[in-house]
Amino acid sequence: MNCWDILGIEPTGDRERIRQAYERQMKFASDNEARALEQAFREATGGMPAASVAAQPEPFAGEVRREQTEESGVESNAERALDAHEAQVVREVVIQIKALMNDNQRQQDAGIWKAILCEPPADQLPLRREIAKSLEPQIRPMAENGSFPRPVAQFLGDWFDWFSVRDANPEPDPRNYPDEEMSRDQASADQADQTPQMVNFWPAVIGWIVGLVILASLFGGMGG
Repeated sequence: MNCWDILGIEPTGDRERIRQAYERQMKFASDNEARALEQAFREATGGMPAASVAAQPEPFAGEVRREQTEESGVESNAERALDAHEAQVVREVVIQIKALMNDNQRQQDAGIWKAILCEPPADQLPLRREIAKSLEPQIRPMAENGSFPRPVAQFLGDWFDWFSVRDANPEPDPRNYPDEEMSRDQASADQADQTPQMVNFWPAVIGWIVGLVILASLFGGMGG
């Protein structure tokens, strides 16, 4: 993986965008991933440490804007007239999600999905629709067939209005589990049955004791 794959963005000279991508990835990075992100950041910025980027000028901003305009000239019209910046955000989010799909452990965490997809401006409806369109061929079938944990699948179904995903991953409802309900009812019934049995046990014992005492008295009188 090159530095851009690690940062989750396309190649750019915009140091502010690089810094934002770096900070976004660092939120969930392990120690090894943090070191890789630091190295990727230095490569992307020409060896500059992360702490100094915000104070540096952005000499390539105009060039980057021209590149974005050229790359997205036809594509913006096809993407419901998203401007160059919005189209760039969509591409970066898709890159991050594809990177997430390569990590089996992190993709099980609904919080990471939310952190990527819900971060402004990616949470705006036009951008959400474009992101959904890009991810749908790969992500939607996996969410429907149980490849993700229920919290992840439910979030994706709600976020992208994928009704088939929500239908395939409903919230647990006790009414859908009659065996469990029957087990609880049976346990209660067994407990209720056991209580009278314990109550009826002692009178029987006392009765036997009294009977034995009476018999002993009778036989004692007869012997006398």
